[in-house]
Amino acid sequence: MSTKLILIRHGETVWNAKKRYCGTNDIGLSKKGKIQAEKLRHRLKDEIVHRVYTSDRKRAVQTAKIIFNGSKVIEKIPDLREIHFGRFEGLTHKQILRKYAAVYKKWLSDPYKNHAPKGEKLIDFRKRVISEFKAITRKNSGRSTAIVCHGGVISVFITHILGKKDFWKHIPHSASITIIEYKNRKLKIALFNDTNHLN
Repeated sequence: MSTKLILIRHGETVWNAKKRYCGTNDIGLSKKGKIQAEKLRHRLKDEIVHRVYTSDRKRAVQTAKIIFNGSKVIEKIPDLREIHFGRFEGLTHKQILRKYAAVYKKWLSDPYKNHAPKGEKLIDFRKRVISEFKAITRKNSGRSTAIVCHGGVISVFITHILGKKDFWKHIPHSASITIIEYKNRKLKIALFNDTNHLN
């Protein structure tokens, strides 16, 4: 029997809409984000889900509560938080270019060799996320589990499965669904960044 992980990126926040880096800031859902979460609830209403885990940030918890509408116990896990963007948090692309142009360009070019000032190193972020996903997979062998988290969290897990380091390429859209299956000691990406329910 396979183990199924349903990875859900939280709905849109006001900062997402303004293209501000949220990171570990505790930003809640926007009106649009709540509507997206309602659409996710409809999409997943017939899905068998045994356990629900979420980052402890408001945007993820709110998304999970709307999707599962009190039908599931939601377990909050701090290690499922987004990467800490340090000095970049709360700023837009243009603002960062004005203040930290050199380091920002290096970080965008190779986030594994460079990191935001006062921010979390991607290698450390990847380590904590992979460790948590492995723990969740072990605890829920043969079951279906929903994990509501963040774009960066999903990206480092996907790139881990693919054996790649193209972090920016695999960040999914807000309110998207990604499905991972674990069978015969192998992780398989069954669905990535699906947003058909938002149309």
